[in-house]
Amino acid sequence: MTTRPFERIVMQPDTDTRATTRKPLRDVRGFWRVLLAVVAPLPMLGMGIHYILSPVDGGESFEATVAAYAAHEQTAGAIRWFALPFLVGLIPATFAVAWVARRGAPRLTTAGALLALLGDLAGFPLIRGGDDLAYLTATRHFDVATTSRIQNALEDDPVQLVAGLLFIVGIVVGLLLLGLALWRSGAAPAWMGIVLAAGGFTHPFMPGHVASGIGLVAAAVGFAGASVALLRMRDDEFDLPPARPATRA
Repeated sequence: MTTRPFERIVMQPDTDTRATTRKPLRDVRGFWRVLLAVVAPLPMLGMGIHYILSPVDGGESFEATVAAYAAHEQTAGAIRWFALPFLVGLIPATFAVAWVARRGAPRLTTAGALLALLGDLAGFPLIRGGDDLAYLTATRHFDVATTSRIQNALEDDPVQLVAGLLFIVGIVVGLLLLGLALWRSGAAPAWMGIVLAAGGFTHPFMPGHVASGIGLVAAAVGFAGASVALLRMRDDEFDLPPARPATRA
């Protein structure tokens, strides 16, 4: 009688059910929520201080602006730094207000955000000259007549005209709608939404640089309404938790 040898059984791993260990995704929702809360009021606050401390009204001629900057060179150089948060932070600040108000007032928020962001994206890269050209003319002692002609040419350029119009519409109408959306949404104190709407809408019509600056500081208080809402909410209210997309079979 012969013995049949034992057969060696090799177990093959089931590739369909094999578990793979992955490092959990880091939850950074709190970082973005707090960052937006901090950024929201800074652009309008910085530009408001810029207007208040400016040695010249916004409606003055280019030559008068150069003369004022030459007479107050230190002040003119210092206030340029207060405009920096406006140029860098207005888009994320606008996004912060829209993110807070979007659930409570979706259509109003969408209309306001589209106009405000369109104005920002058109104005910041396309509008040239103005205060910066006047400041450089005064501090670098450029020929005023020559730089004045450059400024006039920029003001008459069709691209500049369209960009300037879109920027004004974004500030006046876009922020008005976003302020009303913040008020209607109930996400922030109602008076802060009203102040945001009034600050943006009245800015071009304020008499003198001090009044214009005060209007922008008021708008900054309105933007802070988004900060209040962001700091109050939980991460789960701010956004969905991090997750990897499901793999398709």
